[in-house]
Amino acid sequence: MDDEDLIPLSALQHFLYCPRQCALIHLEQQWAENRLTAEGRLLHHRSDTPQAERRRGVRTVTAMPLLSLELGITGKADVMEFHRTNDGERAFPVEYKRGRPKSHRADEVQLCAQALCLEAMLGQPVHAGALFYGQTRRRKDVLFDSALRALTLSTIAQTRAMLASGVTPTARYEPKRCDACSLIGICQPRLLGHRSIRDWLQLQLREEKA
Repeated sequence: MDDEDLIPLSALQHFLYCPRQCALIHLEQQWAENRLTAEGRLLHHRSDTPQAERRRGVRTVTAMPLLSLELGITGKADVMEFHRTNDGERAFPVEYKRGRPKSHRADEVQLCAQALCLEAMLGQPVHAGALFYGQTRRRKDVLFDSALRALTLSTIAQTRAMLASGVTPTARYEPKRCDACSLIGICQPRLLGHRSIRDWLQLQLREEKA
């Protein structure tokens, strides 16, 4: 698989949160920052620097590259812990997120995709990981059970199909989701979610002539 065909792990989280957001970022290369994304960037500052250390029998690697050619996904783990066991070391991925645990499973799918990459790279099963949320300052343990693995594989397939189509989904305004999105000014869900593209273009022309 060529590098350009590999799906970033972050795209899976974006797709489950909002397929249109995923397309704007990964198809149209659009990005904008708000307070929430800035806070997330600061939270990731330390984990974005590759380094390794060992404390109390746990080897910790930050910004570890991940890849599964079979699944066509790539990215990096914020923090990878390797715990000593009788059979060697057991990988335990940890993903950093701002905010708090969410009702949807987008964060869990992104973490599970990391585990699938690890299994391909290390040739050993990865049973669990954790999500660290900046607002609660706590870890949420995640078990990579059959249901989460199936959801992750389905999300990979759906994300790949959308990106391969080259088509950005239409806007649909949902206040709780859209108002927190840094791309709301680019996406224009309030406007495009209730108007046809033709109506929107006519409005833009009228505003330019005014």
